[in-house]
Amino acid sequence: MRIGYPCINRSIGCKADSTFRLKSYSEDRLIQTVSSNLDCLERILVFNASKGILFFRITSDLVPFASHPVCKFDWQSHFKDRFSSLGELIRSKKMRISMHPDQFTLINSVDESIFESSVKELLYHAEVLDLLGLDATAKVQIHVGGIYNDKAGSMKRFIDRYRSLPESVLRRLVLENDEKYALEDCIFISRETGIPILFDKFHHEIYNKGEGIRESIGLAATTWDPDKDGIPMVDYSSQMGGGRQGRHAISLDERDFSGFLSMTQAYDFDVMLELKDKEASALRALRVASTDKRLISY
Repeated sequence: MRIGYPCINRSIGCKADSTFRLKSYSEDRLIQTVSSNLDCLERILVFNASKGILFFRITSDLVPFASHPVCKFDWQSHFKDRFSSLGELIRSKKMRISMHPDQFTLINSVDESIFESSVKELLYHAEVLDLLGLDATAKVQIHVGGIYNDKAGSMKRFIDRYRSLPESVLRRLVLENDEKYALEDCIFISRETGIPILFDKFHHEIYNKGEGIRESIGLAATTWDPDKDGIPMVDYSSQMGGGRQGRHAISLDERDFSGFLSMTQAYDFDVMLELKDKEASALRALRVASTDKRLISY
């Protein structure tokens, strides 16, 4: 089991998700921004490795406008060596990497143009992981998408569209349960497509069909091929005290996390902490999990 956090490190004083307005686009601006983002990503990875944080979600904004028609620059070739060296760092530290496109990446959209732009966005994410030289255990997680007043039809559209996606995308995609599509819905889609299911504890607590956490992780785990996909990925968070339902907590609830680890001892997985204080909670989670025999540490 690896423990990690997404996208931003609040301790080291840089951002790996810097971007700029579309109207300011130029190749020079893109090169400058991507160079800075990659420098910061390296600093984050070095920090994480030094602390035993071995799971990290790379920001989708690493290469601004990469899937947008305005971007004609061959950033892949320009930064090939830089990506390669970062990949060597990741592999040497036995870290696991994931990515998560934004909410506008919708495979099941009723709008064909949105589906087409979503495919381009997914190709970009897969390309980043390919350039890093990472195997298929580095995943890109997505949601089913909208309901569009017809949940069954929207699920079928996802299944049909999924089968048409490029192989470079298919080998990396995982599907996350959420507040529109419960784990049961995602399991149905997985049986039709073979896509692994990333279990999100927080979403499951808001919307489920009566399955407990332990049972749910077991169900999601059956959709992963250990030889191809690696061990399952799980997203963990808890409800913000006093906040509206569905709002992630700022920092780790150590008692809740300890209970979560205890109830899931039968399963191995990598856990992504979707908490607002990022690496601070990851460090606390590592202390809570220090006696857990599943924990990988170097």
